[in-house]
Amino acid sequence: MTPLEASQEIDNYLKYMQNIKTCSPHTVRAYKKDLDGFFAPVKSSKSTTYDLRTYFSTQLLDLGGLSLASRNRKTGTLKSFLNWLYETRKIDSALSELYHSPKVPRKIPHFISFDEVSGCLQFLSNRATPIKEFEELQHRQQRLLFLFLYGAGLRISEACQLKVKDVNEFDRKILIRGKGAKERIVVCPEFVWDEWIHYRNYVKSRLTSVPNKYEFVFFRYQDENFSDEPINERTGYGWIRSIGAQSGLTQSLNPHALRHSFATHLLNSGANLRVIQSLLGHSTLAATEKYTHLNLSQLYQTMEKAHPLGKLKKP
Repeated sequence: MTPLEASQEIDNYLKYMQNIKTCSPHTVRAYKKDLDGFFAPVKSSKSTTYDLRTYFSTQLLDLGGLSLASRNRKTGTLKSFLNWLYETRKIDSALSELYHSPKVPRKIPHFISFDEVSGCLQFLSNRATPIKEFEELQHRQQRLLFLFLYGAGLRISEACQLKVKDVNEFDRKILIRGKGAKERIVVCPEFVWDEWIHYRNYVKSRLTSVPNKYEFVFFRYQDENFSDEPINERTGYGWIRSIGAQSGLTQSLNPHALRHSFATHLLNSGANLRVIQSLLGHSTLAATEKYTHLNLSQLYQTMEKAHPLGKLKKP
């Protein structure tokens, strides 16, 4: 494969992943970064052709200094690209089968307790009402975002891109467009719906520059200038991190920790794992299991209650 052919095939592959596989822009950018890294020596070399098997074996060895997670991601990107080249008959052999992704130990994701969630909500409720219109709207958006992440288990990307037309107040359900253009229906506790109604009423009655029909729930609004564009994920991430810090949490808070807390608290309260899988939008149950866990005291209680030996009386 020549340097020119490599550049062309990378572009074609990225278009395929974006338009056919409907990958998110973040995923496509990550693939491009990884593939550009793999092919950087090719593009800068004066050689006209390469033996891909030898070349990629050398490239993968150079990843040895990275963490297992980084090596796993980059190897996965390469294998996906090579599979596509083979399926489209750009190469004659399934080179992807020669390379293996390193196993990454599964870690328990960070979550917060319900008391910590209550502390964050108390902080959001007790903040002094700001004088500026922009600041008051931002406070309301922050509180609603926190509740959508913890009360409905949304991803930060899903929440930021949420459209008003997808929030059904009558049936109290939300249509979520998640990863890979997959759609799912999410229901929320009444507490979340109350906040949504307060938010909508505030926008309608107080913000005269906002039209009656606006597209995005978390629209941009700066110095009384309305823009019907969604806030970016970095802004939402910063809001959640700030809420955690100002609430006095001992560990840094992030949007995914709220999503994981949503799943963990539902599971601990007796919710079925399949139900949680549906709410989170996971295609497989295995994907849900890594977001849910039980602490040791709950495991002990379950074992005592369910195991036959736990029911025997001691002599």
